Amino acid sequence: MSDPRLQALEYVRRNRDRFLEDLKEFLRIPSISTDPAHHDDVRRAAEWVADRLRKAGAERVEVLPTGGHPVVYGEARADRPEAPTVLVYGHYDVQPPDPLDLWESGPFEPTVRGENLYARGASDMKGQVMASIAAFEALVQAGPLPVHVKFLIEGEEEIGSPSLPAFIEGNRERLQCTVSLNPDAGMIAPDLPTITYGLRGLAYFELRVYGPAHDLHSGLYGGVVHNPAQALCELIAGMHDAEGRVTLPGFYDRVRPLTDEERAELARLPMDERFYLELTGAPALWGEAGYTPIERIGARPTLEVNGLLAGFTGPGAKTVLPAYAMAKISMRLVPDQDPEEVYQQLVRYLEAHAPKTVRWEVIRMAGVRASLTDRNHPAVQALSRALEAVWGRRPLFKREGGTVPIVTQLKEILGVESVLTGFGLPDDNYHAPNEKLHLPTWSRGTEALVHFFYNYGER
Repeated sequence: MSDPRLQALEYVRRNRDRFLEDLKEFLRIPSISTDPAHHDDVRRAAEWVADRLRKAGAERVEVLPTGGHPVVYGEARADRPEAPTVLVYGHYDVQPPDPLDLWESGPFEPTVRGENLYARGASDMKGQVMASIAAFEALVQAGPLPVHVKFLIEGEEEIGSPSLPAFIEGNRERLQCTVSLNPDAGMIAPDLPTITYGLRGLAYFELRVYGPAHDLHSGLYGGVVHNPAQALCELIAGMHDAEGRVTLPGFYDRVRPLTDEERAELARLPMDERFYLELTGAPALWGEAGYTPIERIGARPTLEVNGLLAGFTGPGAKTVLPAYAMAKISMRLVPDQDPEEVYQQLVRYLEAHAPKTVRWEVIRMAGVRASLTDRNHPAVQALSRALEAVWGRRPLFKREGGTVPIVTQLKEILGVESVLTGFGLPDDNYHAPNEKLHLPTWSRGTEALVHFFYNYGER
């Protein structure tokens, strides 16, 4: 009898073109979750995923309501009751395509140019969802499943997954699993398979500073009334010291230090200063002294200003002293920082440094803890062997600077670890015009997922 793993891999290769056509069909649906005008398109994308899961061989497939956009659920059971259960996470919603004039082809008209497929959602993350479904279909066609498989595909990731915690809490029994497979991460380069084992958390705030009761003539009142825009800028400037460290009181008290072994592992990553300069186009790098760029990105906390608003910003001149100034501030957190404690640290900083000439308030907008998966976890090791089988080299392990709330939510609500993979590349233009998916990497990634399921089932 032939090896089911080899049968599944051959099935993937034989049906590669069909899977690509399925992905193109998926990408034509403008499932923009943040735009009410696309509400029906979001629903249509959910129905498309459900239908595709049924065709792949999933059972109990449902489009389940939430407080916002629906969740698609499906499952398939292995013959062995004692087999582990893998919960595959994904999202079918996408970012808005603006600015449209910068796209070389329509954002919802998937187009292949060279080795890349261009469309909104190609990499983030419809391509990854399709790779997971294709790998699952291959398992079904090859014979008995090596693991129980469940799918949780949501439609609100691009707006912060506001409905997901309540959905997970209300569906604990349905979502019970041994581990979650999350392909919403990526690779460093086409020839460098990568496993993301750490994600930073997030604390997001809006800081508002108020001065006079209404805007004032700067000639009549400048120098007499403290300008809220100036006060805000001075407060922000004081949130870092000359070494790039955040100055909020107690900010680093809970930060878990890097071990020598982990620093050595991160040093394997080809993401040095030149890498970030070429990727960003910045004239020079900046950050906390004493740490390499990759350590700052994944293992050290940050405080960033994401937006500023004050006074007159239109064309021409208007000599106004604004009554109000606002800043959007995000902090990326690392284990074991607590978003609530960070909020209190920000308040204490403002209490100590805000002048009495203005009033201020802080509005909390998001709070997610960081996550860190043991690199020796059986699922991580199963994925490592899978990537090495396809790429012929040991994968790199990295901490990601961003935040994926579902990872923390599954850990806190279900007690389940996540293993993160994905086959997007740094130049895939996520959230930007001309988003793309590198098709050779995507095809290899689908095969790697097949290996992962068999590897994990054999543990």
